[in-house]
Amino acid sequence: MLGDCLKQHSANFDAVVIGAGIVGASCADALAANGLHVAIVEEKCIGGGATGAGMGHIVVMDDSPAQLALTRYSQQLWEQLKSQLPDAVEYEGTGTIWVAADDEEMAEVFRKREVYAQYGVESKVLSRAALLSEEPQLRDSLAGGLLVSGDGVLYPPAAAAFLIDRACSASAVLLQGHAVIKAARRCVSLDDGSALSAPWIINAAGASAARLLPGLPIRPRKGHLLITDRYPGFVRHQLVELGYLKSAHSITADSVAFNVQPRRTGQLLIGSSRQYGCDTPEVEMEILGSLLDRACWYMPGLRNLSVIRTWTGFRMATPDHLPLIGQLITGQPEEDDSIVIAAGHEGLGITTSLATGQLVADHCLRRKSQIPSEPYEPSRFVGALTHV
Repeated sequence: MLGDCLKQHSANFDAVVIGAGIVGASCADALAANGLHVAIVEEKCIGGGATGAGMGHIVVMDDSPAQLALTRYSQQLWEQLKSQLPDAVEYEGTGTIWVAADDEEMAEVFRKREVYAQYGVESKVLSRAALLSEEPQLRDSLAGGLLVSGDGVLYPPAAAAFLIDRACSASAVLLQGHAVIKAARRCVSLDDGSALSAPWIINAAGASAARLLPGLPIRPRKGHLLITDRYPGFVRHQLVELGYLKSAHSITADSVAFNVQPRRTGQLLIGSSRQYGCDTPEVEMEILGSLLDRACWYMPGLRNLSVIRTWTGFRMATPDHLPLIGQLITGQPEEDDSIVIAAGHEGLGITTSLATGQLVADHCLRRKSQIPSEPYEPSRFVGALTHV
């Protein structure tokens, strides 16, 4: 089948994108939209891997200026795209409420509001009473919160499929069911012995990115999620505790945080947990129990709901919690200038996917990006990289 496909389309492309998760799909979509002849290589299913295991939260994050710029840019791109998304993507403009547990976290609410305002992100401080008016199921002793109305939620695998379909309607070719054995020097070798040539190779392979390019400074973080039966109206917004960032950035211990998302189906998606150094996909009851205890502390009524499924996923993270987007430049002799990295997005791959695609396209087309690309360039870790 692959051989027939290559006979029809030629094995020569302008770009080869490795991976059809949400990041690879966004890269392929952006490149094809600019007229490049693109091959998309996916070993398994579209939107699998981390994409299929994520919450699908489109959120502006402000942990660093670079993170804020990337998430804000991408959130705006999702806002522009939402009218074109099919029903299967289940895009909902729920907004996010950052929940403050005490007065110290309320101080963070006001700081967060000021930072968002500088970037044109609308937000509203909620008092304790206003918070309970928005979300009556929350614990009544919470201090308040910050409502960011422009955030949203979607179903990530369907979003990836939409972007792949759109890319293929332009100039892309999907080559599914084959693994990439090697990708270097304008050539991508597949497991059936065939090869694709292109001046640009986009490594958006998620958990396999470091296998294809040893030495990439990324490592997996395991996360647990669960979903309930249908309870329409129980939660109205994406709810996240303000302590989320502190727990998310712990690199020495397992952590959990309150993170609840309403789905269009009426179900609730509940997270989240993070673990380093665990490479088995099994659900761990101790972690799951801690996650549920945390969620129920913020929202006691969750204990009365029925959970219908639990699962885990792995998200590739970098040491500075910013993705690797751009060309790998090490300064070594015989530099391979064909590789472009789009990996290491950790828990923000869904949000930042569209911006990542634009930055990759900008790089390949040698044009200026809408936001500075330097903070995300892989070469910031040049001392840790092994270029092959």
